[in-house]
Amino acid sequence: MPSRRVAVIGAGPAGLVAARELLREGHSPVVFERAAGVGGTWLYDGEASAEPLGAGGVHGSLYASLRTNLPRECMGFLDFPFVADEDSVDPRRFPGHQEVLRYLQAFARWFDLHGLIRLETEVVSVRRSGDASWNVSYCRRKLAGADAGGELQEEEEQSEVFDAVVVCNGHFAEPRVAENAGIDGWPGKQLHSHSYRVPDQFHGQVVAIIGYNPSGMDISRDIAGVAKEVHVAIRAAPAGMQSTTAHANLWLHPMIDRAEEDGSVVFQDGGRVKADAIVHCTGYKYSFPFLEDDEEAGVVAVDDNRVGPLYKHVFPPRLAPRVSFIGLPFKAIPFLVFQLQSSWVAGVLSGRIELPSPKEMMQDVAAFYTDMEACGRPKRFTHDLGASMFEYKDWLVERCGLERIEEWRKAIYVAARGRVRDRPESYRDEWDDDAQLLEQAHRDLATYL
Repeated sequence: MPSRRVAVIGAGPAGLVAARELLREGHSPVVFERAAGVGGTWLYDGEASAEPLGAGGVHGSLYASLRTNLPRECMGFLDFPFVADEDSVDPRRFPGHQEVLRYLQAFARWFDLHGLIRLETEVVSVRRSGDASWNVSYCRRKLAGADAGGELQEEEEQSEVFDAVVVCNGHFAEPRVAENAGIDGWPGKQLHSHSYRVPDQFHGQVVAIIGYNPSGMDISRDIAGVAKEVHVAIRAAPAGMQSTTAHANLWLHPMIDRAEEDGSVVFQDGGRVKADAIVHCTGYKYSFPFLEDDEEAGVVAVDDNRVGPLYKHVFPPRLAPRVSFIGLPFKAIPFLVFQLQSSWVAGVLSGRIELPSPKEMMQDVAAFYTDMEACGRPKRFTHDLGASMFEYKDWLVERCGLERIEEWRKAIYVAARGRVRDRPESYRDEWDDDAQLLEQAHRDLATYL
């Protein structure tokens, strides 16, 4: 089987497991990471963006209080369990972000990945080089010490040629901001969750929050602890939704209709509040600036958060298998999906696994888009696996020739997602999973320890 020299962009969970799977398949990965450590989005950065609604050069999006919204049994890679041990900084079943970072650092050490990773090195462009290789240009950027003024030092741009490129740069760095009528004349403060760390700045204020996915749920409750009032606007507010919550100063509303110059925020049901601040918990945009300058790489476009065309969320038909994307899907068990996608990519690059022809892959993509349109699903939900997550997982398992994954993973995941919906205040600390199911999970996980 041929061994490929592969550039992996990003050393978050997707990049780390991609490097490990490429190594297992006999390839030679080089991992580029612009931050000073591994972990990707799980590497906490206490510095908020200088641009409240933009990325502002800050990669991290974690807030200080963030805990996982999946239990440990589901969080880890298949053969490297995420279990509490003597080195744990947070042994809870739904731990804080520090514990996830510790786990990823341990994964990189255990599989001896650090020697493959170039930290503080940002990929600036990926270009076709000949018929079957890619030129990757990168620049080392390092924060100088206090004696040198603490400024960012940038070395000269360098380039290397690779047989393939695996894009694992995550999708929690480029904020997506809600568009509200009248917002330009609204006098209050605006912030995206990307720039949120702690609630102190909202003490005694009236705060409107847009979005009620996991970050909106968490941040609204975080801020409710110090604010006078918190009002959450929900895109798909269910009929008959209860506006009250377990917090006496936190209310749920339909989406914002408009903002007014007197500071009012008006909701779609006619309700209004005078708010001091609006926090956009509205998600992120997929962004691949290093691909934009090359005509060949540019065949992959982002349109309303649809990255495409991509066969099964991974391979651009025209560039496969030499360019691939790991980690685009959401509403999934992320580390599991990253590992299966990485195993697929590694096997395809070695020739062990065969892809359909570019024409067949394009037909598959077109049929997928047609089905989405027929169901009335907007493009921004292209990579939302949702109910199809386990079908996708099984498809990857079959393609990779792996053993069937334990059924308890699905049962525990489905139960956890139901508790998030039904008990948003307490699901992390109160659960009622089947005891035999948990015992089976822990027994299976122990075989890898």
